[in-house]
Amino acid sequence: MSRELLSFVIPCYRSEKTIEAVVEELKKEISKRGDEYDYEIFLVNDHSPDNVWSVICSLCKSDEKIHGISFSRNFGQHSALMAGYAHCKGSIIITLDDDGQAPVESIYALVDKLHEGYDVVFGRYDEVKQNLFRRIGSRTNEFMCEWLLEKPEKVATNSFYGMKDFVLKDMIRYNNPYPYIGGLIFRVTRNVADVKVVQRERAQGSSGYSLFKLIALWMNGFTAFSVKPLRIASWIGIISSMIGFIMTIATVVRKLLNPAVQLGYSSLMAVMLFIGGLIMLMLGLIGEYIGRIYICLNNSPQYVVKECINIHDDK
Repeated sequence: MSRELLSFVIPCYRSEKTIEAVVEELKKEISKRGDEYDYEIFLVNDHSPDNVWSVICSLCKSDEKIHGISFSRNFGQHSALMAGYAHCKGSIIITLDDDGQAPVESIYALVDKLHEGYDVVFGRYDEVKQNLFRRIGSRTNEFMCEWLLEKPEKVATNSFYGMKDFVLKDMIRYNNPYPYIGGLIFRVTRNVADVKVVQRERAQGSSGYSLFKLIALWMNGFTAFSVKPLRIASWIGIISSMIGFIMTIATVVRKLLNPAVQLGYSSLMAVMLFIGGLIMLMLGLIGEYIGRIYICLNNSPQYVVKECINIHDDK
């Protein structure tokens, strides 16, 4: 009886001192049901400034089921995931982080839940062990997925999840820059669920997401997979115009009824600045959409692979 193949994708950044322990624990956990499941592990070096690529090469040489991919520059976590996904051959694909926080002991909880008939299963953390800045970022990402991408409200999303291969096959058809994993998942399916898992403390270091990177990630979600922000811009314009029209009529009527009323310079300037700010904001939003269209038309790469190890296909 053939074993079902599980594919694991781990983006690596500043994890020189943690990735080896994560991989060894993952292999140990897989072996607990080794009679049912085989595995392949893809480690993607997102141009990390430390020596993580050397560690990945060492792991690949010791186990041919471990595959390494190295980028020519930093393209971001989501691009790193897409690079790993492009080579996966498993019927189930599981994603986890390189910092030791992912509950590796719960991988079969994801697998078993997927076998119940779900297309994608996320781990749910009742207690998120991140700093305040990252928690705010995660909450913002959750809200964006619910509002823009129509994610089911009762399902939690994070970087520890599993999905079936047909979901992945549609995701990797996306060849444009600025991939956003949540958008790619929820454009394929809403048949998702979560399982309760326990997030660990970070083994070492801090999150690689700066404020700039979080904002860039949110902009990907806003502009790549939804036109709702543009619709909001339209409605704000309509509402502002209606308010301005009503205020104009009220001002004229007030002046006719009481000619001695002085028109306020300060209030006029405040309204002008407010409306002008809204206009500039909406123009910036439209410009962001147009800029990304321009970059896509120029065939800007989603990622550029500099080096591979144990990669034998032609992708």
